[in-house]
Amino acid sequence: MKAIAIDAYGPADLLTVRDLSDPPVGPDTVLVRVRAAGVNPVDWKVREGHLSGAIPGHFPLVPGWDAAGVVEAVGPAVTGFAVGDEVVGYVRRDHVQYGTYAELVPAPERTLAGKPVQASWAEAAGLPLAGLTAYQALQSARTGAGDTVLVHGASGGVGHLAVQIARALGADRVIGTAGAGNHDFVRSLGAEPVTYGAGLVDRVRAVAPDGVDVVLDLFGGDALDASAELITRPARLISTADPEHVTRLGGSYLFVKPSTVDLGVLAGLVDAGRLTVHVQRTFPLAQAADAQRLVEAGHIRGKVVLEV
Repeated sequence: MKAIAIDAYGPADLLTVRDLSDPPVGPDTVLVRVRAAGVNPVDWKVREGHLSGAIPGHFPLVPGWDAAGVVEAVGPAVTGFAVGDEVVGYVRRDHVQYGTYAELVPAPERTLAGKPVQASWAEAAGLPLAGLTAYQALQSARTGAGDTVLVHGASGGVGHLAVQIARALGADRVIGTAGAGNHDFVRSLGAEPVTYGAGLVDRVRAVAPDGVDVVLDLFGGDALDASAELITRPARLISTADPEHVTRLGGSYLFVKPSTVDLGVLAGLVDAGRLTVHVQRTFPLAQAADAQRLVEAGHIRGKVVLEV
């Protein structure tokens, strides 16, 4: 198969197209022919070795955890999928080697769900990691009717999905932080935009004088401190960025988990017209380095996706 692989941790220049042996198919593994692969900030962090102490890597290492594609083969213990099924997956294991920047990826059955019918391949590939992060965080905070939700980074990959998911879960209001150039986009998602940065507490108080019920923080630092001033119950403050800081503030840290059930819920929301994955840009597989550089630079509106 053709794949993007690295032989050592380092800069984006190390990402090159390689001919590699087809990956193994274990008893509970689904071999997926990838049509598109989502590019996430964690991908460049894996490439640079920042996660190697927690999630070991084996070389040659194919990055990527998000995929949309067609089932090519199934292991003998697989019961939920068959050859020819269209699927999406957050294909994260406890080590990194056989990632999704490839023509074929071996996906544990627990990481997959059926592809949303109403999504393109690129949109479907942008859904798993970001959508699961948003959904699991909002579920952890017990988001529901009557809530005012604050989403930091509301125009980004996780944030733009979190705004829509919060509304689907019944939240009365969603306030989203974003740069001024993304305010119209945030409004189109169903949120009230406020500019991030110094003075955030006052700007949120101007539109929500009584504070907010739920916060999804994706950045840590000052955003967390501001959130602690705004939230009515600290236990409903969820951060994906800073476990020690959010715990000190009385909230919770979330590290997204693969889940067939949760991914199926998200696919259902897409097919019901209640959740849209915005893809800012697609790249061919061979330009994975350029895609990672774009994501690493930040300020992405929605998702960046590789077409395989």
